[in-house]
Amino acid sequence: MHAILITEPGPADVLAWTEVPDPTPAEGEVIVDVAATAVNRADVSQRQGNYPPPAGAPEYPGLECSGRILELGPGTQDSGWSVGDPVCALLSGGGYAERVAVPVSQLLPVPEGLDLTAAAALPEAACTVWSNVFMTAGLQPGETFLVHGGGSGIGTFAIQLAHARGARVLTTAGSAEKLAKCRELGADVGINYREEHFPDRVKEETGGAGADVILDIMGGSYLADNVRSLNVGGRLAIIGLMGGRSAELDLGRMLVKRLSVQATTLRSRPLTEKAAIVSGVAEYVWPLVADGSIRAVVDQTLPLARAAEAHSIMESSAHVGKIVLTR
Repeated sequence: MHAILITEPGPADVLAWTEVPDPTPAEGEVIVDVAATAVNRADVSQRQGNYPPPAGAPEYPGLECSGRILELGPGTQDSGWSVGDPVCALLSGGGYAERVAVPVSQLLPVPEGLDLTAAAALPEAACTVWSNVFMTAGLQPGETFLVHGGGSGIGTFAIQLAHARGARVLTTAGSAEKLAKCRELGADVGINYREEHFPDRVKEETGGAGADVILDIMGGSYLADNVRSLNVGGRLAIIGLMGGRSAELDLGRMLVKRLSVQATTLRSRPLTEKAAIVSGVAEYVWPLVADGSIRAVVDQTLPLARAAEAHSIMESSAHVGKIVLTR
């Protein structure tokens, strides 16, 4: 088969469409014939040499895919899945390929009404948002939720899911155009981080209280302002380090306001944890996709062999939602 390999750490042009060995399913895995995959910031970080795949994962990037089951591996005959079934999947890597081995517990049905291209844009964002915002941070109906980078794949999904589950949604983005699209997806308040100091606006919009849950992709550079922007009992979920990996944390403020800070990755979690997350997404999130409450936001679609171009688009931050790569 062919896959996109990272020939060496570097810029987008180190990605090369290359012939590689076919995957072999291990115990509990199936082989998926990939129809589409999507680009994530983690793929860019891996290409740059900053985010190596976990042990046992394919060396080429791609944290989600859609397609059809090509082969049932050992221990999956009674899983309820059959050869030919349309699926989408959460991956530890290998989505930028013609075929990929997937733990059967990380398969999701293609939501009713979606084609395989749109379905490829959902698993990573859905699992990230569900696990961080709802399973761990426990966002409740009526609470206030702030998501940074509302125009990103994660951001567009988080806005929709939080809105659909009854939260008030605030978001940051870097342009009026992106904020307008965020409002179309369900954001109640848009904050242009290039023109406004977001903690001041959060306080204004919440009557001085602050947000109950914040989903952050920036890390160090936003830590102090995020803590300042939380309500009493607030929860900060950090899922990215685009603004650095370290910063000073005001423990006094955390004590007085009874705050919690969590930082997670999804890719390296144990199979049992991923299975629980995927199960939750299937039960609680997929019905909202099927009834139209949540849609796949796809900025553009490119052939898989043009992955380098897709990475350049991702790094420009000019997109809204996901960039999908198709076979």
